[in-house]
Amino acid sequence: MGRHNSPEPPATDEPQSRARGRRRTVAIATVLVLGVATGVGVAARGGLLDFTGSCEDDAIKVDVVASPDIAPALTEAAQAARDRDVTSDGRCLNVRVTAQDAYKVADSLRTEGRPDFEVWVPDSDLWVDRAGLGDSDVALTPAGNIASSPVTMGMVPSAAESIGWPKKRYSWAELTALATKGDKLRLGAADPARSASGLLALTKIGASAAKADDPESDTQVAATAKILSQRIADSDSRALETVARDGSGTEQGNPRRNQALIVSEQAAFTHNADAGDEGKLDLFYPKDGAPQLDYPFTLVDEPRMSTDESRAALRFMTLLGEKDSRGLLQKHGFRSGSDDPAMKLVTAAGGREPQPYAEGTAEPPAPKDIQSTLGMWTITVQSARLTTIVDVSNSMGELVPSRGQSRLEVTKASLVQALSQFTPEDEIGLWEFATLLDGTRDYRKLVETRRLGDSLGKGTTQRERLTAAYGALRPKPGFTGLYDTSLAAFKDAQKTYAKGKFNALVILTDGANQDPGSLTRSALVSELKRLADPKRPVPLIAIAVGPDADKDEVKEIAEATGGSGYQIDDPAQMQDVILKAIIAAGGN
Repeated sequence: MGRHNSPEPPATDEPQSRARGRRRTVAIATVLVLGVATGVGVAARGGLLDFTGSCEDDAIKVDVVASPDIAPALTEAAQAARDRDVTSDGRCLNVRVTAQDAYKVADSLRTEGRPDFEVWVPDSDLWVDRAGLGDSDVALTPAGNIASSPVTMGMVPSAAESIGWPKKRYSWAELTALATKGDKLRLGAADPARSASGLLALTKIGASAAKADDPESDTQVAATAKILSQRIADSDSRALETVARDGSGTEQGNPRRNQALIVSEQAAFTHNADAGDEGKLDLFYPKDGAPQLDYPFTLVDEPRMSTDESRAALRFMTLLGEKDSRGLLQKHGFRSGSDDPAMKLVTAAGGREPQPYAEGTAEPPAPKDIQSTLGMWTITVQSARLTTIVDVSNSMGELVPSRGQSRLEVTKASLVQALSQFTPEDEIGLWEFATLLDGTRDYRKLVETRRLGDSLGKGTTQRERLTAAYGALRPKPGFTGLYDTSLAAFKDAQKTYAKGKFNALVILTDGANQDPGSLTRSALVSELKRLADPKRPVPLIAIAVGPDADKDEVKEIAEATGGSGYQIDDPAQMQDVILKAIIAAGGN
């Protein structure tokens, strides 16, 4: 974030690899093409080339989809290029800009076919990473970052002054603690599942708490997520609409109005321009670094673009790096270039010295940290719908040497402990499996998946019924019928999919598939991939218990559904692994 402030694409002919595995194909030839296109454009503006008549009929069109915050600036830059007859290889440059939320574009690129635009400018490269998680063959080629904006915490003046703004500096963990303890401040944000600023800030809050060696750091982040989940908005612009007007007693006392908000500097700049004195925000720039929105200029499906289209797209990118365009971006509240931010911009956004607005920004969070935060957020704001599927084959009766209990006994105790982590709104059910448990079937449904808080009559709840069912599990004569059970459970979960909930399967087994009459592993994996629906995801979380379990087998099966496989030596580790696996699956 802020790593490619130069508008020039990287001069290399090797793909740029990142841990998230995106396809990037900028090559030396692209740089050479860009140089030619840039030279032609400059020559035309200087009158060295004579373009007679209107070139509109022969204009090269480039469609750009951009994050709603930067789309107005890009639209203005595109119009300026038309007004000045900026050309690419002698043809007028006709750039058309459409505003669309980055999370929607990312999901579309991940699940649908080739889009009808050539350039995508999201507000953060984390959306480019997210788009690359699917099976789409659409190549995404980030060519450089055209602007940036730090993520901060804004407060209405009375709230900011009450905690020492602007002289007092805080870390993210300290600011969040102030805003979430008691009723002193009401903190809001845009939904981290849909907002880069929300997700980056929540990730940074976790890192800040951990760095402070706070033994309750995980608890603090979870508590913050829980509070935010009750005060989130669909987008950054909607979140700004929740800010209380500082001079109004009724606004300040309105519990639906926020006094503090996670917000980018650019969003605060735009808000303050229209808010009037009583509705403006003051910005705290956390002393442990502000994560950055970095606006990557991304070519979409570049290998399928014509030479003219790719040259024209890159011509527009270089135009955005010129002095006039940088000034235009700053006029819209964005930082551009590598210089310190203009004091005029910072002041208009609500920043003041000695807040560290010009100090080094936070390092970009690692992909695993983003994934973990998103997973934690998912299971915080969405109720879960899980079916636990437990191996009861005869080998589950073997003793765990360190405990003097059977594998199944320890597994049952871990499941009961894990159950305590779920709320009454979560839905959980239970299957058992071995071989030939129910006629020719290797599995049996013991408890229907339903809300833990549901009353089942005679004073019994679903939670109590499930706890009793876990306790009643016993090893059965038979072997491990893993493949047929996995497929049947996956089909059932898809059939009973609950929209708006986190749907998943948790399979616990101590061995590899031992049913000679079942389908093969390759056939199972192929069928799971065929059935998987990105719009109705049901990740399978498979946990292999003990020395006889096949980690590679459960991993391959689980990943075919977007889930994950794990191997543990002691069933007592199961509670932690289940919860971590659910968080990881939620992040995907």
